[in-house]
Amino acid sequence: MNTKSKDKRKLLLMLPVLVLPFLALGFYALDGGKGADQGAGVPVSGINASLPDARLKKADPTDKMGFYAQAERDSAKVAENGLMAAAQKLGFRGRVLEPQTSAIDEKLDLLNKELSKPAAPVPIPVYKKEAANLKNDVDRLEGLMKTMQEPVGDDPEMAQLSSMLEKIIDIQHPERAKEKYVDVPVVPDSLFKAIPAIVEGNQKVTQGSVVKLKLLDTMRIGGQLIPKGQLIYGTAGLSNQRLIPVIRNIRLGTSIIPVDLSVFDQKDAMIGINAPEAVILDGVNSGANSAVQNMQFLSMDQSLGIQAAGAGINAAKSLFSRQVKRIKVKLKAGYPVLLRNNKQQKSYR
Repeated sequence: MNTKSKDKRKLLLMLPVLVLPFLALGFYALDGGKGADQGAGVPVSGINASLPDARLKKADPTDKMGFYAQAERDSAKVAENGLMAAAQKLGFRGRVLEPQTSAIDEKLDLLNKELSKPAAPVPIPVYKKEAANLKNDVDRLEGLMKTMQEPVGDDPEMAQLSSMLEKIIDIQHPERAKEKYVDVPVVPDSLFKAIPAIVEGNQKVTQGSVVKLKLLDTMRIGGQLIPKGQLIYGTAGLSNQRLIPVIRNIRLGTSIIPVDLSVFDQKDAMIGINAPEAVILDGVNSGANSAVQNMQFLSMDQSLGIQAAGAGINAAKSLFSRQVKRIKVKLKAGYPVLLRNNKQQKSYR
């Protein structure tokens, strides 16, 4: 406080010294102290060459901000012409603020600036329903693609429905059903191809008995596929050292398929199965028949006893012939044979 009062006294003491020069300069500028101009009353003849200066009227502000700017300019001019500005120009400083006071003022100014700043708008979160729906659609599409890429087994319901539709179409279009059973044309290379088979188990075969064979490969007859391992039965016939089975039908499940198959021996490619004991059978059979037929009886009286004896001899002859014909041919299990489709051969003649 003592320092402030001392500065104030110094300023008041120096104030007359500062004011007097300005007053003197103003008095001199106004032509003070001079006498009246002697030639002022003498009129000057001729044209007056001195023209007055133009006095332009400043445009008045047209808006509120213009008035504010004009007021700031006027206040700035007043401040420049004031005592404080003159004292500062002469080297006199005003009151000096203490460091603590200046620090507090700076902090207050910063605080006022922060408070005067406009508040930043708070962003309001916008929930986009369309984006959520799009994400759900993408997830659903990815699930469908994964399901399509995964291997799926046969659906029994779809298979049953497909079979039912096929039957309905066959009923509506009978010609379509016939096309399914049309014989598949045979390639020329397979014209002479036979189907391999074997004798199923050890068998003893006589004239007219059943021969059992087993397929070693699949075969197609009349548009029907007969699988591998199917058992085939035929009727045996003996002739010229050969056992010739005759195959006319094949049972496949509950179906009876008419066929015409010939059996060939795989070893010699001749029709029938090799049977050397068939010669013995034929020789014994023919010998027995000729021996009985060539029996001659002495001429006797045609009495009842002789007629009975003749009838007994004929009966013995018939019985002996039957016993000779029952001689059996042995077939070994796994004996290889070949089957040929005679219908297929006829179609290419």
